[in-house]
Amino acid sequence: MTTLGQEESQLCDIPRTKRPLHVQEVLPAQRSVDLSEILDRLNQAPVVTPFDQSRTEFIADLSRRLARAGRGLAETQALAYWMRKAEIHRMNVAFSKLESEGFVLMPRGTVFHIPPSNVDTLFVYSWVLSTLVGNRNIVRLSSRATEQSNLIIETICEALVNHRTVADSSVMVTYGHDDSVTAAISAVSDTRVIWGGDVTVNRIRSIPIPPHATEVVFADRFSMAAIGIEAYQSLDTRERGRLADLFFNDAYWFDQLGCSSPRLLLWVGKRDPGPSANDFFSRVRGVAHAKAYSVDTSTAIAKLGQSYSTMIDAEVSGYSAQDNTLTVLDMSSFPDVRGEFCGAGLFYQLHVSQLNEIVSHVRRADQTLTTFGIPEQEITKLVSDLRGRGIDRIVPFGQALRFSRFWDGYDLLTELTRKVTISVRGALG
Repeated sequence: MTTLGQEESQLCDIPRTKRPLHVQEVLPAQRSVDLSEILDRLNQAPVVTPFDQSRTEFIADLSRRLARAGRGLAETQALAYWMRKAEIHRMNVAFSKLESEGFVLMPRGTVFHIPPSNVDTLFVYSWVLSTLVGNRNIVRLSSRATEQSNLIIETICEALVNHRTVADSSVMVTYGHDDSVTAAISAVSDTRVIWGGDVTVNRIRSIPIPPHATEVVFADRFSMAAIGIEAYQSLDTRERGRLADLFFNDAYWFDQLGCSSPRLLLWVGKRDPGPSANDFFSRVRGVAHAKAYSVDTSTAIAKLGQSYSTMIDAEVSGYSAQDNTLTVLDMSSFPDVRGEFCGAGLFYQLHVSQLNEIVSHVRRADQTLTTFGIPEQEITKLVSDLRGRGIDRIVPFGQALRFSRFWDGYDLLTELTRKVTISVRGALG
């Protein structure tokens, strides 16, 4: 294992508070403990050079374990696949290309991750990337743990038994809405990664981080999908079923509350989209039933309320809700439906003759556009016309939730490292 020097590995002095700050440690042990003990222990753990063998072997081992433990859980299987050995190798190759003559990339030090509570697997992604590039990590987990997130944590704990150096540099905790705890961890962090709604992000950002520290923020986002009408009408029955299945995976995982889950479906082309839209959403409903997707009563009521609110505030030309799995609102114009969202299969749909008609409506908060049957030149023109005003990702159906190092316009491999410049030639040559 390649460790960095002692000067590099030391955190700034850990601030002491007048009262003990107790947290529930979840990983590597499960116990109630004073926060200062955790930070002291983390302070002693060395950072390592990016893609050190100790880290790559651990992530590959974890991937294999998750693949076995998560059989039948699509989100966990997708996570395990993303972490597989071949993908780690590709990331390592890509990382090596980021360096050039005159500088190298090194870990930032200690990274504090604050993931959301509504996406079971999201906390793992930034933690894995940060681990691979050699940082120490402390993750605040939601106290509202799900069966799937508990399975993932248990699997990580099992893997860490055989990777002690990684265990020493990774801590996961849970605690209530105690800003003093967040402040104490933030004060010793070199990078803070925040996932959450705008209100949560703004509240946490009001808590200081050291002057040298950086911050990566993933706030409220809005995502949409687009289908070419002519392309859809040319599909046979099997292909239409496959497209509906891909859309279900994009939208219904995490109850449509993922930042990249589509809410608005654009039908693009000059033909009447009505027959295609009816056929498509009938198939989506069929997929939901086949996969036993269900909606609890409170969410169903919230979806009904949000639908009625939209019909009052926006130009709605049609409404369809045969059961709790799917509600579709036909819009006469681009809807302003960003912000608080109930999820659980609520979709807005709009007909446009060409994709770049949406340019004036796109906002900076718009993240992912999934597409099917849209010509590449039309997509390229959209990006050119937008000039960076919004939409960070354009991917095919089925890839809305496929995480990568590029997210929300960030390259996390560079955000979680720092450039060290090297110049060996002096004035005398």
